[in-house]
Amino acid sequence: MYTSHEDIGYDFEDDPKDKKTLKPHPDIDGGWAWMMVLSSFFVHILIMGSQMALGVLNVEWLEEFHQSRGLTAWVSSLSMGVTLIVGPFIGLFINTCGCRRTAIIGGLLNSLGWVLSAYAANVYYLFITFGLAAGFGSGMAYLPAVVMVGRYFQKRRALAQGLSTTGTGFGTFLMTVLLKYLCAEYGWRNAMFIQGAVSLNLCVCGALMRPLSPGMDCDDPQGKAPHHVLPAHSTESVGSSGHLGEAEEKPGGPCTEDTSLGDAPAQACQEKAAHTDMCAFRLLKTVSQLTMRVRKGFRDWYSGYFGTASLFTNRMFVAFIFWALFAYSSFVIPFIHLPEIVNLYKLSEQNDVFPLTSIIAIVHIFGKVVLGVVADLPCISVWNVFLLANFTLVLSIFILPLMHTYAGLAVICALIGFSSGYFSLMPVVTEDLVGIEHLANAYGIIICANGISALLGPPFAGWIYDITQKYDFSFYISGLLYMVGILFLLIQPCIQIVEQSRKKYMDGANV
Repeated sequence: MYTSHEDIGYDFEDDPKDKKTLKPHPDIDGGWAWMMVLSSFFVHILIMGSQMALGVLNVEWLEEFHQSRGLTAWVSSLSMGVTLIVGPFIGLFINTCGCRRTAIIGGLLNSLGWVLSAYAANVYYLFITFGLAAGFGSGMAYLPAVVMVGRYFQKRRALAQGLSTTGTGFGTFLMTVLLKYLCAEYGWRNAMFIQGAVSLNLCVCGALMRPLSPGMDCDDPQGKAPHHVLPAHSTESVGSSGHLGEAEEKPGGPCTEDTSLGDAPAQACQEKAAHTDMCAFRLLKTVSQLTMRVRKGFRDWYSGYFGTASLFTNRMFVAFIFWALFAYSSFVIPFIHLPEIVNLYKLSEQNDVFPLTSIIAIVHIFGKVVLGVVADLPCISVWNVFLLANFTLVLSIFILPLMHTYAGLAVICALIGFSSGYFSLMPVVTEDLVGIEHLANAYGIIICANGISALLGPPFAGWIYDITQKYDFSFYISGLLYMVGILFLLIQPCIQIVEQSRKKYMDGANV
């Protein structure tokens, strides 16, 4: 119900009684599935990598517009936050248009946002063109990239997601170097214009998101209607197609009588009228199918969030949402504020040789791959790996303020980078909670919660610093909130076990 027929490899009927048996697809866990991993990898490079490298442009914007650091930083935060917050609404596009079209449209919109931002006259202009337009386009391309990998893999989902999301780390390096070079050679405005052209590669990545069933027509809601079926309700249209002959024409029709006499103008008149009828019929058919697709997509999207089959009736998933609200800021805050912390500790020279943020990015790549491989082992639970990585990350956040040497900070940053590799497990955990048919909408909600965390986390840390003149309390508070989110995940299964035991006891007492 939550997926577009374009993007799944199975045939569904509207009537539950007529549903067919799901058939395995040869591309599952192999073949074109690895092209999905490659496509998602480049999407992460172009979107997440670019956003992690926005510090280069932030310096240029400060010098250009002479605004406060807090106001200028909202441009980057807004872009990153909108990319994730729009996740639930992108689920509607996926239900209606499918992952391929959604990603291509997102690539075009993201590129347009970069190009328009090159002509910014002030920071508020960037809020609209870069924060909203480019951010929304990024969201439209990002969610399909994650969902399609989940649909193409069953046995090696964690490894596939881990490999694809390593594009974030690679992109952080590549885009940082690229933007620095472009700004130095051509200025920040031309750099954004060129980056907009580079972002058009998102459309190529979207085009690679081939539906699992190659014979299914995306223009037909049922995925079964052939393209060249002629309408049977009009004998004039059928007879004039030239394939069935004139024997089916009405005997009293004037065009038939003239055609039998070999009148060429009459025959041309007949063919023109038939062609007009066919064009009108096909136009009406296309409009009708598009209307049905939009209505069905909206109905499925709405029922998934607010109907009787709402995802919010899954209490474990609701606990997962609360975790996502607090988790992402604990990763973003160190990434954003470490450069200033290094300056406060007078470690700039050592940090210039090998930046601490680079340590996070490098180890983050290995963390995603290693955790993905470990989680796919048959004797290990994905949930156990996920929770262990979360505990390691929150412990690192608490220890970070206690380190005042470069070596100590480097060790903690390595732990943060490796443990934050659990991001590659988030789609797998989400799918385990709600099922593959709900993955698009469910993961959209999760990244929306992450977006809120990313949007508010860095400004909150800056506000705490303005009050206390220290970043220590920012890490402690974010770590405590993160721990609360983890407790939500741990308590909910215990509550379910207690309720099941109580139900069994009551059933036994009634007997």
